[in-house]
Amino acid sequence: MIHRTLPHARIPELPNPYFGKVRDCYDLENNTRLLISSDRISAFDQILAVIPWKGQVLTQLARYWFEKTEDIAANHVISYPDPNVVLGKKLTILPVEIVVRGYLAGTTSTSILTQYSKGLRQMYGHRLPDGLRPNQAVPQPIITPTSKAFDGGHDDPLTAQEIVETGLLTQTQWDEVSAKALALFARGQRMAAERGLILVDTKYEFGTDGDGKILLADEIHTPDSSRYWIADGYDAAFRDGTRPPSFDKDVVRSWVVARCDPYVDRIPEIPVEVIEQTAQVYIDAYQAITGQDFVPDASGATPLDRIRANLAPFFPK
Repeated sequence: MIHRTLPHARIPELPNPYFGKVRDCYDLENNTRLLISSDRISAFDQILAVIPWKGQVLTQLARYWFEKTEDIAANHVISYPDPNVVLGKKLTILPVEIVVRGYLAGTTSTSILTQYSKGLRQMYGHRLPDGLRPNQAVPQPIITPTSKAFDGGHDDPLTAQEIVETGLLTQTQWDEVSAKALALFARGQRMAAERGLILVDTKYEFGTDGDGKILLADEIHTPDSSRYWIADGYDAAFRDGTRPPSFDKDVVRSWVVARCDPYVDRIPEIPVEVIEQTAQVYIDAYQAITGQDFVPDASGATPLDRIRANLAPFFPK
C-alpha cells in the first residue's frame, strides 16, 4: 500500500494551525493541542520523503514508551483520538533539545562521531578520550544539548554552562530535565536490551504547562527520535568497522549521504524501493521494540479522511 500515505494533515475546520517538520498541530481553546503525525520523514533540516504507516507507527510507539515511563517523567498526553493523533496539554516548549548519546555514532553535523572524526575531543561540555572507534560505546551516556530551532532551522550545539548562563533554562530547570533525560535513557536502554536491541542515542523535548510544571513532550524512544541497533549484529559490525544493523531512519539518511552533501546539494529523489524498505523498518521496529504486532488502520478512503472523521468532535461549533 505504498500510496496510502499521510503527506500532511491540513484540516481547515481546526483552529490555530502549526505545521512542523513531521507533525501538523492545532491549538484548541482549553489549553490543549492536537498533534497529528504525518508520514513525512525529515533529516538534514528538510523533508526527504513520505513513508507509508510511519505516522501511525510513531504515535503508537510513543504511546508505548509514554506509558512505560510515566513514573520517571510526567508527559503531555491526554488521549489518542486516532492512531496518528495525540490530544495533549498545550505546553511552552523549553528552548533546548536534550540529546542523550551512549555510543560514538551518527552522520549529522551535530553528532559526536562527526565531530570526533574531525579531531575534536571536547564537545558539549564533555571530554571524550582518544582512541575511540566509530560505533563504540562512550564511557558513560552523555547529554549533548542543542538549541531548539522553532523555525525549522538548524539546531546549534550547547553546553550545560551556556544553557544556564544565557538564560535558556534556569539551573533548577536544567537539573530537572537532565536528570530525567538520563533516567529515561537508562530505562530505554534496559528495556531495549531485553528485546535484543541497543538504544544508541535519542532526543527528548520538555515543556512547561500553565502551572510551570515540566512535562515530557513530543515523542519518546521512537525510530524518528532515536537510533536503535540490533544487538546480535553489533559485535561483528564493530569488529569489521561496518554500520551495525539498525531500526532507524539512517536507511534514508545513509542513502542520501552516499550520493550528495545534504547540507549543500539538492537531495536526489528517494527511490520507491528505499521508501518501501524504510516503511518496513518502521513496522519491524514497532514489533521488535514492543513485542506486539503492528496493525495498520486502513479505514477511511484515505488516512486524512479517517483522521478528519475522528477529529470532527473537536471542530469549533
